[in-house]
Amino acid sequence: MRNRFLSVAVAAAAVGALALAGCGSDDSGDGAAAGGGGAAKKVGVILPDAATSPRWEANDRPLLKAAFDGAGITANIQNADGDKAKFGTLCDSMINEGVSVLLIVNLDSDSGSACLKKAQGAGIKTIDYDRLTLGGEASYYVSFDNVQVGKLMGEGLTKCLTDAGKTKANIIKINGDPTDNNAALFKQGYDEALKPKVDSGDYTIVGDQTGKWDATVAGTAFEQLYTQAGGKVDGVISANDTMAQGIIARLTANGLNGKVPITGQDASKEGLQAILSGNQCMTVYKAIKKEADTASKLAIALINGETPGSDLVNGTVKDTVLNKDVPSALATPQAIFKDSVKDVIADGFWKASDICTGQYAALCTSAGVQ
Repeated sequence: MRNRFLSVAVAAAAVGALALAGCGSDDSGDGAAAGGGGAAKKVGVILPDAATSPRWEANDRPLLKAAFDGAGITANIQNADGDKAKFGTLCDSMINEGVSVLLIVNLDSDSGSACLKKAQGAGIKTIDYDRLTLGGEASYYVSFDNVQVGKLMGEGLTKCLTDAGKTKANIIKINGDPTDNNAALFKQGYDEALKPKVDSGDYTIVGDQTGKWDATVAGTAFEQLYTQAGGKVDGVISANDTMAQGIIARLTANGLNGKVPITGQDASKEGLQAILSGNQCMTVYKAIKKEADTASKLAIALINGETPGSDLVNGTVKDTVLNKDVPSALATPQAIFKDSVKDVIADGFWKASDICTGQYAALCTSAGVQ
């Protein structure tokens, strides 16, 4: 996953004077005391929540903050906590304080689109981060090749089943939240990857339901589908590691953990530990530092009045609502199995000390994790 985004030359900004007006959110966000006036160089960032994935607060916030701080850009980074009303309030506040660029991770396309249109009406450049806001007409989109993420999951499950000697398999799919465009792209990818096996009759889809990015919802959905299938399930597509944890709990209750391969994505701490223990077959690693680096460079270029070149914006993604191509910067994901958990550690996403605790210490050693 090493596609390169070449550096954009950035002139350090002189941050203008004094205090921004109240934010309408908890003002514990980074750099919330922004300078006033048109000369100030400010970026607003709205993260979605802290529940669907630990990445937003553990990874994206500090990476974005460090990049903007390093460029002398005042950054107001806030989290909507999964609340669409709060998301809207944060959006209005950032527009009113005069940010030059607004970068958002939407909660859904409707509320995200409303925010983006307000920002654009105020002459603010907008960036969809990680999730494309359908109908939002963002200036740019920064993410991963999310169809490829899904393909890696489908190919990964096929590998796991083949390695287990299974040529015929009943498959359950637990998809992400249907309000998240990424979930549709992931599903497109793993459906395409599984299609040859399904068309040949080797694989049978015995369940296909949303888990809404929630471990409990996913576990309940899996249990229902497992029961409907008479307990005859050989493999599970889980669209992320968080949901995989809920499904693994149900597999464990039925004595099937480690026997029914399950996918994931995000390379979460729990996901990697589940892979080491054999309870999860694979995950997909998305180098968030590359995504955050690209998004920050793009925002800084726009703030400085520069037009991003092809070294930064390397493709387009179709907004299926507007039927328009959105200029995009897309990074390449990587499939992670037990023998490549060490790659995630080596890349600095996690420390070995984060993963190799307690019962996982010996498992890390056998998997070559240093």
